[in-house]
Amino acid sequence: MTPVLLIAAEKHSAEVTDWAARIGWVVGLLLFIALVYWLMRQGWKWRGTLQSDLPALPTAPEQPGEPLLTLTGRYHGSTTAGQWLDRVVAHGLGVRSRVELTLTDQGLDVDRTGAPGFFVPAAQLRGARLDKGIAGKVLTEGGLLVVTWAHGDRLIDSGFRSDHAAEHAAWVEALNTLTHDQEGAR
Repeated sequence: MTPVLLIAAEKHSAEVTDWAARIGWVVGLLLFIALVYWLMRQGWKWRGTLQSDLPALPTAPEQPGEPLLTLTGRYHGSTTAGQWLDRVVAHGLGVRSRVELTLTDQGLDVDRTGAPGFFVPAAQLRGARLDKGIAGKVLTEGGLLVVTWAHGDRLIDSGFRSDHAAEHAAWVEALNTLTHDQEGAR
């Protein structure tokens, strides 16, 4: 039998937490997060300033006509037409919200909860399509109803998602038919 040598390690106590350093790191991290959010807010305000030439949004007429279609769902935002990442934030168009859409012969009424609603006259509608994304929201192919409309000298894409996605195809057809009828009247 071979003797086993045990070398005892020096006894020492467990390290004590350095609370001052830990609190310093936590405070530093919180300050960094606050700085990032402040910079994001400044960027949002700057984007709104750059888009200040956009005219005020039209409101619905007194007699909007008989509803052709209605939809409840979510408004996901508006972008410059054809540029799905160039968000439009002027006049509250960048604010996501619940929405109720009503299509009449006179146009599209967008009634938003917690954000200003607006009306797109039929003459300003340029078409509709199914898409998969708009600034800040990406869905499966065809999961987003995108309505293109003219406002001032800009074309704008506005993205909506119905509570019942099966309604999207009927909306695309109705909006494109209304747009085609308006082009024929011009």
